[in-house]
Amino acid sequence: MRIKIISDSTCDLSPELIKKYDIEILPLYVSIGDKNMLDGVEVTPDDIYDYVDKSGKLPSTSAPNLSDFLDLFRKWRSEGYEIVHFNISGDFSSSYRNACMAAEEVGGVYVVDSRNLSTGQGHVVLYGAELAAEGKSAEEILEACNNITSKVEASFVVDSIDYLHKGGRCSSVAALGANLLKLKPCIDVIDGKMTSGKKYRGKIDKVIIQYVEERLKGRDDIDTKRIFITHTKCDKEIVDAVRAKIKEFFDFDEVLETTAGCTITSHCGPYTLGILFIRK
Repeated sequence: MRIKIISDSTCDLSPELIKKYDIEILPLYVSIGDKNMLDGVEVTPDDIYDYVDKSGKLPSTSAPNLSDFLDLFRKWRSEGYEIVHFNISGDFSSSYRNACMAAEEVGGVYVVDSRNLSTGQGHVVLYGAELAAEGKSAEEILEACNNITSKVEASFVVDSIDYLHKGGRCSSVAALGANLLKLKPCIDVIDGKMTSGKKYRGKIDKVIIQYVEERLKGRDDIDTKRIFITHTKCDKEIVDAVRAKIKEFFDFDEVLETTAGCTITSHCGPYTLGILFIRK
């Protein structure tokens, strides 16, 4: 049985990776003002920056609805495929629940809760795509991917907490204090949930390098097959410095740079960067 790998759009994989691994992307919805648009198709992160700058408000995101999943799953099943579908963590969105309902109705669809977002989810998607290319069954891919989700280490450093404040994720007093002190919070994804980690202080280019060093230095539990550098609107010089710093600690087979999509952008704003990898 042929296997089709599908993911919702929060995986933040580049167009090149999507093409290379033949992955189908199902967009979430992004609401800007009174317009409800498809993530990555009808709306981009630049549209979000423009909207926030002009309105002072954040857009909202919502999951694909049941009919979106049914239409896509039925399409690939009618062409003779079994499907392994990957979702943003079920704690972030109803996308996973909707996918499971559609899978039960259609049959032959196996749904993975990535317990992550962005390229934390992307890691799990690529792992599943590689297993499919090796000829593994849908059941085998589902089991293997469910086993690896807890090993994904995803985190981001945020330059400004303005977007977190606008989204109601920190108080006005905390936002004022953080901005006055030039604090740069680290956001960790742990057990499918976003949590606030260390708070760095200083200019974002220096902070990001400190963050990378602290994430990698002295570690012997990191799988060196692949690491993502995922960011929102960061300068090339910063990304190149991150690459060089990673190289000081590990020789990864692949160091993949991707630009975060609308979900991370609407949560964290510009000049956010994370390194995302898998533990052994």
